[in-house]
Amino acid sequence: MKPIHQRPTFLLLLLTFSNASKATNLTSLVNLFIGTASGANGGSGGNAFPGAAVPHAMAKVGIDVSTAPRQAGYIHDNSSITGISLLHDEGTGGNTDGGYGNFPLFPFIGSCTNSSGVNNPECEPGIAARAALRAAGTDIASPGYFSTTFVSGIQIETTSTRRAGLIRFTFPVSNATNYLVVDLTNDLGRSFSSGTISISPLGHVELGGTFLQSYGPSNYTAYACYDFDSPVLQAGTYQSVNTSSPTVFDISLSSTSNMSLEFPFTSSVSPIQAGGLIAFNSSQVVARFGVSMISSAQACSNAEDEIPTTSDGVWDWDAIMANSNNEWEGVLSRVLINVEKENSTVVELLYSSLYRASLIPANFTGENPYWDSPFPFFDAMFCSWDVFRTVHPLLSLTSPQEWSQIVNAYVDGWRNTGYIPECRANTTPGYVQGGSDGMPILGEFAVKYAANAEELGVPMDDLYQALVDTAENTPPNWLTVGRQNTAWKTFDYIPTDWVDPSGSVGLPTREASRAYEYSLGDFAVRQAGIALNKSQADIEKYANRSMNFVNMWDPNVTSDGFSGFAQRRYQNGTFAFTDPITCSPVDPIAHSCARGDDNDSGFYESSSWEMSFFAPHSVATLVQLMGGNTTFVDRVNNYFSKGYFTAGNEPSFNVPSIYHYAGRPDLSALRIRNVVFTDFSTQIGGIPGNDDSAAMAALLTFHLLGLYPVQASTQLLIGSPFVSSYTLMNPLFNTSTTFTVSGFDNTTLVASPPSGGRVFVKSVTVNGVDTGSVCVIDFADVVGGGEVVIEVDGDADAAALRGCGPAGLPDSLETGGFPM
Repeated sequence: MKPIHQRPTFLLLLLTFSNASKATNLTSLVNLFIGTASGANGGSGGNAFPGAAVPHAMAKVGIDVSTAPRQAGYIHDNSSITGISLLHDEGTGGNTDGGYGNFPLFPFIGSCTNSSGVNNPECEPGIAARAALRAAGTDIASPGYFSTTFVSGIQIETTSTRRAGLIRFTFPVSNATNYLVVDLTNDLGRSFSSGTISISPLGHVELGGTFLQSYGPSNYTAYACYDFDSPVLQAGTYQSVNTSSPTVFDISLSSTSNMSLEFPFTSSVSPIQAGGLIAFNSSQVVARFGVSMISSAQACSNAEDEIPTTSDGVWDWDAIMANSNNEWEGVLSRVLINVEKENSTVVELLYSSLYRASLIPANFTGENPYWDSPFPFFDAMFCSWDVFRTVHPLLSLTSPQEWSQIVNAYVDGWRNTGYIPECRANTTPGYVQGGSDGMPILGEFAVKYAANAEELGVPMDDLYQALVDTAENTPPNWLTVGRQNTAWKTFDYIPTDWVDPSGSVGLPTREASRAYEYSLGDFAVRQAGIALNKSQADIEKYANRSMNFVNMWDPNVTSDGFSGFAQRRYQNGTFAFTDPITCSPVDPIAHSCARGDDNDSGFYESSSWEMSFFAPHSVATLVQLMGGNTTFVDRVNNYFSKGYFTAGNEPSFNVPSIYHYAGRPDLSALRIRNVVFTDFSTQIGGIPGNDDSAAMAALLTFHLLGLYPVQASTQLLIGSPFVSSYTLMNPLFNTSTTFTVSGFDNTTLVASPPSGGRVFVKSVTVNGVDTGSVCVIDFADVVGGGEVVIEVDGDADAAALRGCGPAGLPDSLETGGFPM
C-alpha cells in the first residue's frame, strides 16, 4: 500500500460548494422509508428500519406492525400497529416475524376498572389485541426521529441515544383515562420463554425477558427500564388467566402498592401474555427508557446517564433529538456533494444509503453478557457473509475509528471463543452462511490500517492470530462459527458426503460456494501476513491455499454454449453435477438454495452461473478458465441477458464491474448504470431484496461514487461516478479527497445511456499525476487528500480499445498482483 501522509483538512475545498449547498442539513436528504415495502408474495421488501436511532445504536426504537414479513418490525402499508418497541434489526433476513421487538408500549383510551374497582372486560381488548390502525399519511421519519398517528388520534413520537430514548404519547383531549400497556412477553418473533416485570405505584417499570434469537439456535436475555413524566393514577400488572386462554386476563391495579410478575424458564415458547398497565389523566405522556443485556438495573442506569433529568426536572426532548441529528450530520458529512447541482434522485439515494450503512453493526459496548473485556462489543454482525463485500470497505474509507472498534470486537470474539465470530445476532452466535467471512474484514483492516493500529487500539498480533486460528482449526460444531478446515486441508476443496473422522460436525451443504469463500479467507491471511511482516512460509502457504477454488472447477460442464463451471465434488475427486442455472432466478425447479440440510445444489443463495465469477483475489484465473477475454465478456453478457443476475443477493455484487478484468471497463460503466436505475429507487420498494444489514446500501453508495472495493486489499475498481464531484473525508488522517468528473454528462443518468453519452473513463489523475489506469485506484489515493480527476468521454469504440490503460488490468494473485 502507498504511504498515506496526513494533511491538514482542505478548508478551502468547501468553497467549491454553493453557499446553499453548504447550509443544507444533510439529514433532510435521507429517506428512511426506502426499502420498507412488504416482502410478502415476492414483493421488494428491504426490511429497512425507519425508527429512531443514532449511528451504530443499540437502541433502535420504532413501531411494530401486525403482519409478516416484518424483520425490522415495520412495513409501510396499512397493517395495524401493535406497539412501539426498543430493539430492532435493520435490513436483515432470518425469521420473517422479525428479531427483537422487545418490551413494546401500546397506548389506548378506556377504563380498566368499573365503579366497584374490579376488572372491566372492556379493558381486555386494549391489552390483548394491541392493534390500532394508522391514520393515512401520518408516518414521519428523519434520522433520530419517528412519528405516527392512530386513527383514534393518539400520536406516537420517539427519539433516542445509544442505549436509551424518549417516547412521547399525545392523546386526544377527552375525559377518558389514558393507558399504556408495557408488554413483557411479546417480541416480534413471539418467542418468550421466561421473564420478570416489576412496577411501582409511580410507574417505574423494570423488565427482563428471555427470547429466541432471530437467526440462530440460541436464547438471549434483554432488559429494559421505563419511567414516565406524568402523574400516574394507577399502575399494576396483567397476565393470562391460564395458558389455554391466554387473552383472558387477571388485571391488578393499585395506586399504593408495588407489583411484580415472574415466569420461570421453559424450554419451549410460552403462550403466556403478561406485562404492566399504567393509567394517566394527562393528555401527553413522555416515557424515558433504557435497554441493557446485563440487568434491568443497568438499563435504568443507561437511561439516567444518557437522558438525565435537567435542573428543571424534565427530560430535554429537543436536546436529545438535536444530539442525534448532529451525530448523523457528522457521519453524512464525510461524503460531500453539491446537493443543488447534482441529480436529486442520486442525492437522495446517496445520503439515504450512507445513513443505513452506519446503522449497524450495533455498538453494545458495556453490554456484553458473556465475558469481561476492555475491548468493544458489537452485535448485529448479521452476517459477515452479507457485509464483508461492501459495508466494511465503505466504513474503512469514511469511518476508520468506528470501523476499528468493530474490528476489535471481531478479534475479541476470537480471544474469548477461539474463532472469529461470523454471525452474531441478538448477542449470540448465529448460523454460518458460507465461509468464516469475518476473515476478509480483518485482512482488509491489516492492509489498510496496520500502520495506525496502535493509535486505533487494535492489537495486530492478536488480529493475525485470530486469522490463523480460524484458518487452521476446526471447531467441534461449525454450524455457528468457524470453518470445515479438516476437509479443506485434507482435500484442498470441500468434498460432498464426507464425514470428518475427528467428530467435528456442521451443516455439510453449500460445498462449492464455501470453497470459494474459504479461498478468499485464506487470501485475507496472506494479505495480513504481508502487512504485518510475517514469515515468507506463512505468506506462501495461505497464498497457495487461496487458489483452491480452482479445485471446484469442472471444465466439462456446459450451459448456454459456455464450458466450465463450479461444481460439487466427491472425496474420490469426481464431480457431482448441478445444472448451472439451479438456484438462479430462472430455475424452473423449486430448489432449496438457502442454509439448510435440504440444500443439495452445493451453492448458497447463488447459482453456479453466478458463483463461478467469485474469486476477487484472482479474477484473471477465472478469465483463463472461461476461455479468455472475449469469451469471458460474452459469458458475463449472457449472465445478465438470460436473467441469472440477482441484484438483491450478495454473490452478484462484484459481477457488474467484473468486465474490468477483461480490459472492458466501458462495459462495466454501462452495466452499473443499468443496475442502479433498474433495481434501485427512492420508493418504498427501492431495494432489490433485503438491505441485508446495509450491504445493499453500501453497494449502492460505491456504485454512485464510481468505486468498487476488492476485498482484503487496498485496490478499488474505478467506475463512472453518478455525480460531477464529491469529497471524501477521512477523520483519522484528517484528509479531504475531492473526486471531480471532467466532462460529466447528466444525460447518462439513466438505465441505458444514449449513444455518445460521456460515461466512459478516459483518464484518472491523482493530484495532477496521471495514474496510467482507468480501471483501479489505491486506497491511499482515495483517502490521501487532494484531488482525483476522472475524465470521461462518449467514444465507445475508443473506450473499448483503451482497455484499462497502460497500467494494465486490476491485480490478480495468479498473474503476480497484490505484490509483497
